Amino acid sequence: MKYLYYLLYFPILVFSACSGSKEKTFSENELNLIPFPKELKLNEGSFNFTKETSFVVEGTQQKEIAELLNSKFSAAAGWEMAILEEKPQTNFIQFKENKDLNEEAYKLLVEDEKIIIEAASSSGFIYAIETLRQLLPVEIESTEKVNVINWQIPQIEISDEPRFEWRGLMLDVSRHFFEKEYIFKTIDRLAFLKMNTLHLHLVDDQGWRIEIKKYPKLTEVGAFRVDQEDKHWDARSDNKPGEEASYGGFYTQKDIKQIVAYAAKHGIKVVPEIEMPAHVTSAIAAYPELSCTGKPVAVPSGGVWPITDIYCAGKEETFEFLENVLLEVIKLFPSKYIHVGGDEATKTEWEKCEDCQRRIREEGLAGVDELQSYFIRRMEEFLSSHDRVLIGWDEILEGGLAPGAKVMSWRGTEGGWEASEEGHDVIMTPGSHVYFNFYQGDFNTEPMAFSGFTPLNKVYEFDPVVDSMNTAQKKYVLGGQANLWSEFIDTPELSEYMLFPRLVALSEVLWIPEDKKDWADFSRRLHAMFKRLDLMDINYATSAYSVTAESVVDSTSGKIKIALKNEFPNSEIRYTLNDKNLNASSPLYKEPVAVDKSSVLRAAVYENGKPKGDTLVKDFHFHKAVGKKVSYKPKYNDNYTGVGKSTTVNVIRATKNFHDGQWLGWLGEDVEVIIDLEKSVQVESLKVGTMENQGSGIYFPVKISAFASKNGEEYSKIGEVSRDFKTNGAVSLKDFEINVKLQEVKCIKVKIDTYKGLPGNGKAWLFVDEIMIE
Repeated sequence: MKYLYYLLYFPILVFSACSGSKEKTFSENELNLIPFPKELKLNEGSFNFTKETSFVVEGTQQKEIAELLNSKFSAAAGWEMAILEEKPQTNFIQFKENKDLNEEAYKLLVEDEKIIIEAASSSGFIYAIETLRQLLPVEIESTEKVNVINWQIPQIEISDEPRFEWRGLMLDVSRHFFEKEYIFKTIDRLAFLKMNTLHLHLVDDQGWRIEIKKYPKLTEVGAFRVDQEDKHWDARSDNKPGEEASYGGFYTQKDIKQIVAYAAKHGIKVVPEIEMPAHVTSAIAAYPELSCTGKPVAVPSGGVWPITDIYCAGKEETFEFLENVLLEVIKLFPSKYIHVGGDEATKTEWEKCEDCQRRIREEGLAGVDELQSYFIRRMEEFLSSHDRVLIGWDEILEGGLAPGAKVMSWRGTEGGWEASEEGHDVIMTPGSHVYFNFYQGDFNTEPMAFSGFTPLNKVYEFDPVVDSMNTAQKKYVLGGQANLWSEFIDTPELSEYMLFPRLVALSEVLWIPEDKKDWADFSRRLHAMFKRLDLMDINYATSAYSVTAESVVDSTSGKIKIALKNEFPNSEIRYTLNDKNLNASSPLYKEPVAVDKSSVLRAAVYENGKPKGDTLVKDFHFHKAVGKKVSYKPKYNDNYTGVGKSTTVNVIRATKNFHDGQWLGWLGEDVEVIIDLEKSVQVESLKVGTMENQGSGIYFPVKISAFASKNGEEYSKIGEVSRDFKTNGAVSLKDFEINVKLQEVKCIKVKIDTYKGLPGNGKAWLFVDEIMIE
């Protein structure tokens, strides 16, 4: 019996004590690494992690890196691997320093009995560990012990390094403040994706977020504002000095040291941004003497435009203040880069200021643009004298660029192109591709965001190098980063939603060689990555799965043709018409769907019989005014022309995206619309589709009146609806309905009264998409 016991359990003992497990051979489709390595060779067999597996390290720093993977095993497997300095016979992961490799490069060799990692720096070892982590089963991300898992990875050879040295993310913690715990989580996720830079936007008009010992009022006053979170960001009222300021927060210098240390442990450099000369109302609220006027101001609660409360460039006290601030910042952040903003300064106060004008004369400057250049140049000289490098947004090019400055190009790539031509390093961060505060899916279902549109596949198309650059210019492109401005982002969960999975796409774009980018293969790997993100408890968006519809009117047949798509290639899109239930057995979409009568369309992507992403719901309502002649008085604004006169009677409904081509817009004008129904028809109701986006100056009408005519000449009023103004922090769509007594009508006249309650001479936009007659 004892002999039988050993026969039964001997194979298990061998399996546990030795990593040489060849019972599994991996396929290439099981390699779901993001970013994908530069060079990879998949071999037969596998390596099995067990509690007997050990790390072999060469020092304290390598030991700390080994702990990054050990912490994952501790949570998910319930055991940790020993960390040794002497190599055992078998079943180990060995770190080897190799100074012949580039700074962030690594080599990874996985065999049946050992893993060898070579790198020149801690960054390379960290990236290799993150690759091992992604090769492991997704359960390695579990925070609870997982049973019955073989912690196997394929035998593989990887030689890897990034394409760009700057692979970053900017978090705006000024518009809305985020506690340091969320910053720690973000650092974890950047390291997981082999990103290496966290740019913290610590200062803006709406909040000063870093403790400066010499100037305590920067946080006592500048870090807090009046709570107007119930209103749209760009429709908040002006605050007065002395009003109760309860919203805000800041990082103590102890907090900053913890963030920087945590980031360093994960191979991330933290770049602080201390804005100047504009976006500093929070500082001027604390120290009014820093402005040209010296007048007291309050920290604003929302959008500010134009930005006229800026530092005075003529006062020597301004530069003394900024140099003292930067001295404390330099001590806190070891990064060689200090970002100073430099964008969106409205210089009207400089034009009137005696101190600024004196500075212009004394320095022989051409005007206020060159005064800004003087300002930035002076700060660059100060930072350079302390062995730091100044970075600014591309506006610092205006008036001449400081000699040692680096440019972060956000207004497209033109600023970066110009800076590279002048021999300056650039980081590309254009709003067109990497502004993650823009929408990533259907405006009607996504959380409120800036009105730009940056879907996942557009992020993957991003390339920091511009085709028109010559060979010399390309060498000055350090890389790129995503920017997440937080006007509409007030919680960590929403921040995660806007970042993921777009940050995953960007990580690959900035890592792999350009010729290896493959959207179809990335899409496949991303599907697997979603399971990992689930276990990492990341609130990611599934917008890329969601179906979108492009609807057009066939001018010949009058039918609506609806093309359906989503971002992932070869997706299984199912749809129904006539408001039928949607399920895995619904018709498979193959070609545009034609609709010629009222119907509700539903569509969604299905995988393995289950829906993925949001279900698209589109109502196509063929009312009595469809296709009829329409006239407008006055004519709609040239900037919002929809599809022309037929916009309000073409069945196709507009979205919350006021640039979607289905809105007619009027600025500050009451509107009269006449619809000729061509013959007498019975009418009992009328609806007018409108939008409100107070932050963009778009307001619901205050009154709509309807008039009927039997001959097109004489009209009688048949009804009206009124609405009092209400503060609205959301983007809203509303159909205003007028019910009337059933009657014969040939022509309908609709009068729409625009909201006229904006302060000063402000004019409100009126947007209309459809006028439905029943």
